Amino acid sequence: MKLFRDLATDIRRKAQWRYRSTSGRSVIKAILADGTAAMCFYRLMQWSRRWRLSPLAMLFGRLNSICCQCTIGRGAEFGPGFVLLHSNGVVINGSVRGGENIRLEHQVTIGAEEHESPQLGNDIYIGAGAKILGAVVIGDGARIGANAVVVDDVPPYSTVVGVPARVVRVRDCPSRDPDKTVSAG
Repeated sequence: MKLFRDLATDIRRKAQWRYRSTSGRSVIKAILADGTAAMCFYRLMQWSRRWRLSPLAMLFGRLNSICCQCTIGRGAEFGPGFVLLHSNGVVINGSVRGGENIRLEHQVTIGAEEHESPQLGNDIYIGAGAKILGAVVIGDGARIGANAVVVDDVPPYSTVVGVPARVVRVRDCPSRDPDKTVSAG
């Protein structure tokens, strides 16, 4: 079942990111860590939405807001490997689309500006307090620094910081090995 596969991938990626291991002990620690409940509520909300169980999807979204201080719109879509290190203050608009291995710190806002939402690639790290606003595209492998305000597209494999965010570093595109897990930003 896709729900369990995605959730298992999310938790393994969190264990790898946080503890640099996917051993049983690290996975258990990741399950019990801050932010994991919000990841579970998000996946349950998406599962409910796919099965057209709108009241259940709304319930999971509300539980996420109340219990985890994390607001993720019901229409937001992220691939496997969606990781919230800390869920407090995270706000994600319902029309946001993100690829695989999206890692977020606390107080991140990914929002729309008049119905134009950000699109995120794969293997992206977003630092604490960062804001991504408007119809911007965040390229694969990008790193958004803490408290950055992104209002323009971010090139693949670049690091952006500041208000407004500007590119401070561009890395070479690594060869993509599907068996290799993503390391911490």
